[in-house]
Amino acid sequence: MRRNEDHGERLSRAVWDVLARDGLERLTIRAVAAAAGCTTGLVMHRFPNRAALLAHARQLLHEVTGARVEALEAVAGSPRAALRDVLHQGLALDAQRAAESRVWLGFLAAAFTDDDLIGMHRANNRAWRTRIERLVAAAAPQWPAPRVQAAALGLLAMAEGAAALAAADPQAYPPAAQEAMLDLAMEAYGLGISTP
Repeated sequence: MRRNEDHGERLSRAVWDVLARDGLERLTIRAVAAAAGCTTGLVMHRFPNRAALLAHARQLLHEVTGARVEALEAVAGSPRAALRDVLHQGLALDAQRAAESRVWLGFLAAAFTDDDLIGMHRANNRAWRTRIERLVAAAAPQWPAPRVQAAALGLLAMAEGAAALAAADPQAYPPAAQEAMLDLAMEAYGLGISTP
């Protein structure tokens, strides 16, 4: 049993690494097998096709980021701090989060032509939107629902756009610039940490 768990972890990491490093076009059963140091048969036993590889990478991304935001929310000092921390963790500020952004972009590109993948993408993104709307509502309890929803969508678009741009061109969108963008966007919406 432990051997199967080890194979599963190794294959998961290989799927993630190939997609993050080499992009969607090079995500193949053969590339994953090479990255994992195993046979294509072993990969195909777990992932019978490319769509299964992509779905697994996206689910792994959802689980990793979900655990991270739960931990951030648990220790945040205020609702506005929680909102900022959760959005901040989605920026491409380091190698790990830039890789996550590349995985997300690769999955999104593939999802447009696959009904199962687009369904998974929409479900995960709607859960993310619901979380941000909840955090915005907690940060500005006096706001009506339409304003909460508009602010949440604006902040999501800014954060995800910044992460995507930074993943593709990190020199043009360094971490300090991404953080400044987030803080300015939160201030503009009246949700800054220091905004009354």
